[in-house]
Amino acid sequence: METWPAAGGQQEGPGSQRRREIVTAVQRLLGEWGSSDRLTMRAVAKEVGISAPSIYLHFNDKTELVWAALEERYGELAAQMAAAAQAGDDVDPRGRVRAQAHAYCRFAMSSPGQYRLMFEMHQPAADPSRISGHPARLISAGLRAGLHSCAESGLGLSLPVEQAAQTLWAGLHGMVSLHHSLYRDESSEELVLQLADGLVDSLVAGAPGVPFLTGSTAETDASRRIREIRSRREPDGLQP
Repeated sequence: METWPAAGGQQEGPGSQRRREIVTAVQRLLGEWGSSDRLTMRAVAKEVGISAPSIYLHFNDKTELVWAALEERYGELAAQMAAAAQAGDDVDPRGRVRAQAHAYCRFAMSSPGQYRLMFEMHQPAADPSRISGHPARLISAGLRAGLHSCAESGLGLSLPVEQAAQTLWAGLHGMVSLHHSLYRDESSEELVLQLADGLVDSLVAGAPGVPFLTGSTAETDASRRIREIRSRREPDGLQP
């Protein structure tokens, strides 16, 4: 069982400290069970040593509990992707998106237990109006920003930015899920990264002025739907 990173050393008030204890308890239970199916307010309260109603002072429901427990890891993945992009060549925006894709795949392959909890575990159902608040938005926002940079540099995209980002994310997830299911060792890492490069190259032209069938400014039903979902509640600073 993989362990979660320890909480930071900042001083917290009683309310914040209790919230942190609840989140840490949920992290432990999710790591132990590998699923959110058994997670209940009563189980979390027992783990923390408080009454179940006390949890509602900090979280409205099980969905908020699970999202809060996973938020740190989504943030860690997003930070690794951003660092990889920033370390890339400033004049090669497609290369920076490739670097993001590599960082995503390496995170998934080096921390398979954590990745499964983030992306393969069945999470609590949420009303569609809330889904844009899921902490995984950090990942899609980073990919959109990278693809926007490609488009702004004159590199053609085969799909509108919103759809291209979702397609890239889905493709990367599929590749690492196959790695987890079929290979389970490091021998396939190079192949996964090569496939990630091919996926990026299928979405972003290699040079300015090279056309694709669909320009990045065009609209599709999928891109409109993705934008609609995002617009419901996009936190400040995440929309490129």
